[in-house]
Amino acid sequence: MSNIFNERIEKYKKDGEYSFSFGAFPTFELVNKKSEQVVCVLLHSKLNKTVEIEKLIDLCKKKKIKIIESDKTINRIADKENCFVVGVFKKYETKVNSGDNLVLVNPSDMGNMGTIMRTALGFGMKNIIIVRPCVDVFNPKVVRASMGAIFSLNIQEFDSVEEYLNFSKNKKYFFMLDGKKTLGKFDFEKTDCDLVFGNEASGLPNFLLDYDESVVIKHSKDIDSLNLPISVGISLFEFSKRN
Repeated sequence: MSNIFNERIEKYKKDGEYSFSFGAFPTFELVNKKSEQVVCVLLHSKLNKTVEIEKLIDLCKKKKIKIIESDKTINRIADKENCFVVGVFKKYETKVNSGDNLVLVNPSDMGNMGTIMRTALGFGMKNIIIVRPCVDVFNPKVVRASMGAIFSLNIQEFDSVEEYLNFSKNKKYFFMLDGKKTLGKFDFEKTDCDLVFGNEASGLPNFLLDYDESVVIKHSKDIDSLNLPISVGISLFEFSKRN
């Protein structure tokens, strides 16, 4: 059975049923948090059996997850050399829970997406809403950049800003270069809130300036804007002070 499945594992496809976690740590997070979605864990013959790898192997045994040694399969699907651990998992859907949301409108960079996921989890923000068109969150590059944080998050996608606005009744803070409030100069309301960010290049639509609360992160005039993951990180840090 495992050999038959090995022959079917090909490089990642956006419309495919499976995705991959490349690397030991993201794969450990996959097995630990989403074991029901794991198809198997692939190991390379050149893998050094470190303490971390032994923990992964023990966890797989505990969760009854198949471990397969297959250099050929890893070499075929890995996007980089020196990849010795791969988790193969079925894509899945999640819904955001009640509470605070991080909202990303049309995010387009895979590395940024993964970094934002990791940052959000680091500040205790476990709900992420994404407005399409957007990056493919299950692309292995996103999974790798998130260092497995994706497996601890609730992610829900919407087709438009209007659909998202109709869905969420939370207090909304739209982060914009022309925002009317300056981050750090006001207190976030102690209710369920959405922190909303736009595309890396185009930002948020102008009509949102007057929709609820618009916020600007002040920086020097030596740059035109902050990198999206940096903006999200600064904002989540300030937001975390509320509690």
